[in-house]
Amino acid sequence: MSVESFHEPRYSEEIVPFLAGDGRALHLVHLRGPEEAIKGPVVLVHGAGVRGNIFRAPVRQTVVDALIDDGYDVWLENWRASMDVEPVEWTLDQAAVLDHPAAVHTVLEKTGHDTLKAVIHCQGSTSFMMAAMAGLLPEVDVIISNAVSLHPVVPPSAKVKLRYAVPLVSHLTPYLDPQWAFGGPTRTARALTRVVQATHHECDNLVCRWTSFTYGTGFPVLWRHENLNARTHDWLQHEFGPVPFSFFKQMETCVRAGHLVPVEHFSALPEDLGVGEPQTDARFVFLAGTENRCFLAESQRRSFEYMDRFQPGRHALHLLPGYGHLDVFMGKYAARDVFPLLLAELDRPV
Repeated sequence: MSVESFHEPRYSEEIVPFLAGDGRALHLVHLRGPEEAIKGPVVLVHGAGVRGNIFRAPVRQTVVDALIDDGYDVWLENWRASMDVEPVEWTLDQAAVLDHPAAVHTVLEKTGHDTLKAVIHCQGSTSFMMAAMAGLLPEVDVIISNAVSLHPVVPPSAKVKLRYAVPLVSHLTPYLDPQWAFGGPTRTARALTRVVQATHHECDNLVCRWTSFTYGTGFPVLWRHENLNARTHDWLQHEFGPVPFSFFKQMETCVRAGHLVPVEHFSALPEDLGVGEPQTDARFVFLAGTENRCFLAESQRRSFEYMDRFQPGRHALHLLPGYGHLDVFMGKYAARDVFPLLLAELDRPV
């Protein structure tokens, strides 16, 4: 990790509340640049147990900066998995049916646009893809997905962990929280922190080590340390919160099936997600770090091949050498290696 110069953001910030389909209070963060956005709205959707702020790591240029500089109107969605909203034992189904459509409708209502584009990551990606495949997001015309979407594939050791450790630990606690690194509220939380300390020695940042324990098997799981600057590695201590076992249990079912599986029987969601014909006209771009230890790059390859069967040549797959999971957005060289590719795909005619 290295020291890197950075600048203060050149945009204003507005919190825009909205209600999910079940009445849950959520919000969007609207980021406006110094000049009028000319390319329309783009919504960024975070993963599990983090928040929209994950797209604004302390690097020289964030993905938010790059989008604003390119003329986009940027919105960060804080859905029910966000550490900035009231915690709940959520599932991907709830987010797909109740959260993402409401967020999209709010952005379009506020901006007056008929369509928008989306950049989606991890479980924000899986749940957003569920909604898109079910025809619940017809207004979204371009979707850029990072890490995993319709076909989750994890390392063999992570598959064993999902199959056997998740049921065991879920009897002791309803959720995991990397913030327990600063002192857990229960005996179970404090005991799990001792397990993390005993099994993860990859760095001195206990929250970083906790994220590896929470999200898979690896040292670390969510990024490559050499891709982070020192300030980002320190900053991420405050960017990870609780993740419920309701999610991990659903993900184990999905990994075992080889594709996303609804678990709550919402009538709006088909049972053959990632198998049957997509109910969307959106163009999809799949990004995958070749060194991702949370979800293997094969995840995105399979989803691209699935989409390409229905509309050959319309969609795209980009493998990112040397990148892992979240360092695709917060890496110190992501502005050079990743963001130009992302912008080119967003700017490509639909």
